[in-house]
Amino acid sequence: MSVSTIASDRSVCSPLPVLGRDVTVPLVTGGEVTYAALDYAASAPALQRVWDDVAAYAPYYGSVHRGAGYLSQLSTDLFENARGTVSEFLDCREDDQVVFTRSTTDSLNLLASVVPAGCEVFVFETEHHASLLPWRDAQVTYLDAPSTPRQAVETLERALAHRDPSRASGPALVCVTGASNVTGELWPVRELAATAHAHGARIVLDAAQLAPHHPVSVRDLDVDWVAFSGHKLYAPFGAGVLAGRADWLRDAEPYLAGGGASRKVTRRTDGGVDVEWHESAARHEAGSPNVIGAYAIASACKALTDAGFDTLVARERHLIRTVGEGLAEVPEVKVLSLFGDDSPRVGVISFVVEGWNSSHFAAALSAEYGIGVRDGLFCAHPLVRTLLGSDPQSQGECGAPEAAPGEKSLNAIRVSFGAGTPDEHVERFVRAVKELVSEGAKWNYRTEGGRCVPTV
Repeated sequence: MSVSTIASDRSVCSPLPVLGRDVTVPLVTGGEVTYAALDYAASAPALQRVWDDVAAYAPYYGSVHRGAGYLSQLSTDLFENARGTVSEFLDCREDDQVVFTRSTTDSLNLLASVVPAGCEVFVFETEHHASLLPWRDAQVTYLDAPSTPRQAVETLERALAHRDPSRASGPALVCVTGASNVTGELWPVRELAATAHAHGARIVLDAAQLAPHHPVSVRDLDVDWVAFSGHKLYAPFGAGVLAGRADWLRDAEPYLAGGGASRKVTRRTDGGVDVEWHESAARHEAGSPNVIGAYAIASACKALTDAGFDTLVARERHLIRTVGEGLAEVPEVKVLSLFGDDSPRVGVISFVVEGWNSSHFAAALSAEYGIGVRDGLFCAHPLVRTLLGSDPQSQGECGAPEAAPGEKSLNAIRVSFGAGTPDEHVERFVRAVKELVSEGAKWNYRTEGGRCVPTV
């Protein structure tokens, strides 16, 4: 897919066509406006190309790995070819496996289920809960939030160097994000991988927020595994990917037991059964696979590759500048950052507004301007609480969705965008922030069902 260049002194390109770009929504103040979807970090809209590819395949939909008929064979080929496309997109090594899962969360829980006994896991407190929480059966060391990329590497170095001597020769795994889902900041993945390997540890990259914005090369970054979700990569239908080294995956019991994961099942004379499991990626893909989800991911991978990440990154930097410079003009706005405001980031920016509860502010953006953002703690509670400190925001008109009854509000606003975002959406967002801060909301709001909503 080609992208045309628009006239601009910054030489940015036009956005990739996505579904919903012409959807209009009502405003509480009257009339309708084209919806500005600025919550890509939660779920990006589907690329039009992905939807068209899936629609073209849909009449040929059939069972995968289970039928002799033409549609089953075609679907099986499509599913396996999708695996190859993802492997190429990630620049995997020749002997790496690509396992299709439901999401990044599912991928990391799968990996957590196959780590060898006695494995030590090292994870920064700044991670998304999908990276922070799955390691319940391992010895976990939670690392403090770093204030610079260099400090992140130094923190990991110290932690690995001071492993318990009784465990130091055993397996170890580092889990780290490529780009924060809260601040958008890029992490020093290559340096962290080198540090992990220098101490005999392996590393898994949570690329949920990185892969939609930047190229991810397993070889170049030298990571052992990478996980990401289709719904953040402009592909609907609830599929994800875990790609990387095969040995831990091959040596462990299947993530789910059932058809597809088993190669051979026989009855024993004592009444039980013996099972021979697949050694391929199918070992952890029990049940009928999500062929449409896998195909959608592959289609998105091709679309982003064809568009060219150099072009996409350049345009996204233009959008980031537009938002960053606009917010900087509002003294009441504080942008959240670990590494500093000038740190490289993807199109994810979180902030708070002095005198406003973040839920109230986000509700006003939606109801009065047709702008969809996210408010809360973004499934990264320790990180957001660290960034916000102990000083709660004013309770304002509405409470935070995560706040228990009587609990003080502690939440932020997140705006996120990507390859499908028109300039007008981020420009409208900046104008709306300035108007809300200077003039206040035009409507009254209340808390209902844990959400801040307009009063009717």
